[in-house]
Amino acid sequence: MDTRLVMNAFESRLKSLKTLAGAHQTFDTDTVPATPHALFEQWFDAAVEAGVSEPQVMTLSTVDADGSPDARSVVLLNMDTKGWHFAANATSPKGRQLTQRPEAAMTFYWPATAQQIRLRGKVRRLSDEACRADFMGRPERSRASILIGRQSEVLNSQDDLRHALHEQLARVTAQPELMSPHWGMYALTPHQVEFWQSDAERRFTRLRYVRVGTGAETGADVSWERSLLWP
Repeated sequence: MDTRLVMNAFESRLKSLKTLAGAHQTFDTDTVPATPHALFEQWFDAAVEAGVSEPQVMTLSTVDADGSPDARSVVLLNMDTKGWHFAANATSPKGRQLTQRPEAAMTFYWPATAQQIRLRGKVRRLSDEACRADFMGRPERSRASILIGRQSEVLNSQDDLRHALHEQLARVTAQPELMSPHWGMYALTPHQVEFWQSDAERRFTRLRYVRVGTGAETGADVSWERSLLWP
């Protein structure tokens, strides 16, 4: 089979698909809130109202010890003045990467509203109490899976996974207060947040918030400068 013909066929299939074809929203950048937190919540609520599937799922991008980028989907668990919260096992690749280099990027994309939100900033582990509260609030099977603690290692067979999960479920049942020592809640405190709105005529609107001031960890004495960007 001619590989070039196959590639051309696949390329044609890609080009036949609609892109950025969601319900384009009105984005009046003259009336946006003073903080990206408030605008994020507005956009998030609109995404839920529009029926976006799992709007809380985002792409978390980190950098490994060699400087190579890495990315995966994770769940947004909260947002406050500390930042955008997510959970991770400290022994997982992302956990180790964040220990070595506590910086990350987050990307949300909601096709139904044709909107994207990008964040960049420092990441820090939250208090032991926050980590425990998140872990203990999870279903038993989720806690058991976390306690296995071998994320991203080579799995020889599905039987090995079933056996390990069965063992940890038994531990969780016998010890309801059992806590993983490696489980962590993290918050990305952004220094930059960009809101991107698609447009049917390709006049995309990009609004960037840049943090100025001090007190990033507490949210005190922080203000945001806003600017429009070329598409």
